[in-house]
Amino acid sequence: MQKIKTALLSYGMSGKVFHAPFLDLHEGFELLGSWERSKKLIQEDYPYVKSYASLDELLNDDVDLVIVNTPVGTHYEYAKKVLLAGKHAVVEKAFTTTVAEAKELAAIAKEKGLKLAVFQNRRWDSDFKTIKKVIEEGVLDDLVEAEFHFDRYNPVLSPKVHKETANDGAGVLKDLGPHIIDQAISLFGCPKAVFGDIRVTRENSVVDDWIDLTLFYSNFRVRLKAGFFVREAHPAYTIHGKKGSFLKPRGDVQEDDLKVGKKPNLDSWGTEDESLQGLLHTEIDGKVVREKIPTLQGNYFSFFDGVYDSIANNKKEPVTADEGVKVMQVIEAAISSDAQQKVIII
Repeated sequence: MQKIKTALLSYGMSGKVFHAPFLDLHEGFELLGSWERSKKLIQEDYPYVKSYASLDELLNDDVDLVIVNTPVGTHYEYAKKVLLAGKHAVVEKAFTTTVAEAKELAAIAKEKGLKLAVFQNRRWDSDFKTIKKVIEEGVLDDLVEAEFHFDRYNPVLSPKVHKETANDGAGVLKDLGPHIIDQAISLFGCPKAVFGDIRVTRENSVVDDWIDLTLFYSNFRVRLKAGFFVREAHPAYTIHGKKGSFLKPRGDVQEDDLKVGKKPNLDSWGTEDESLQGLLHTEIDGKVVREKIPTLQGNYFSFFDGVYDSIANNKKEPVTADEGVKVMQVIEAAISSDAQQKVIII
């Protein structure tokens, strides 16, 4: 099996939790190491890898794929350097800070024949996989509306300076927002128009921490919400169709398991507790049904499997740069909508 030599651009939370464990598990990847600016931590977990002192040192090594998992405001600069150095890239969300940057990266990758994927791991959450299956099965009939929440109760400002300083990459719209925007686009395509309401709700915050977006499709609407003052959570997914509804709480366990050091596997990984099953209330073959629906297994490994297949077998990336552009188009439209207080056509 071809080994894809892979390096990370940082080994903070995302490198340690979301990337290295899966790259280490997947037999198609060889984890070479990470660029580490101050703390040298990766070798504590993976003694056989390198700690690069600079980006140039990393790019001059025999690297095939680079994971751009640095703060959002650096994605464009670093991803462009990676691509111009002839390396494939996976870029964390938000893909970039502007649509123009996203389009430029997509164009460079295409021109150079390189693979460029956006790390939208939440497509492989157990809860999202389950609502996708319910929608695709058509048991709700034509959709009327959908509402996705990514809420938390966390009024305290983050100790990470880049997340709480006013800059083009900060704020919940470009942090939690890309997850639910991408999920909506992966299900329904790019909306025709967007209305955005963006607020600052935490004391002493200088970045947005509450969003309410409405995505306009021809025959239905999708509402996306995220905020830090939700002590009692709404269903993460509420889907209403002409025959019925499906409500699903957020239940994916992968992030929490990874944060406490659990290692992913290909069997029981990503299995939700049965108490978090979604409720289906609809009509099937003339009979009203109201029942809990078993939750599908979540597994971020599938994303890396898709990245491997894209590079080794020239398949399409699991989340393409063009899809990343669409997410940025919705984000830019939401910002413009909030500023002008009107619906923005995309």
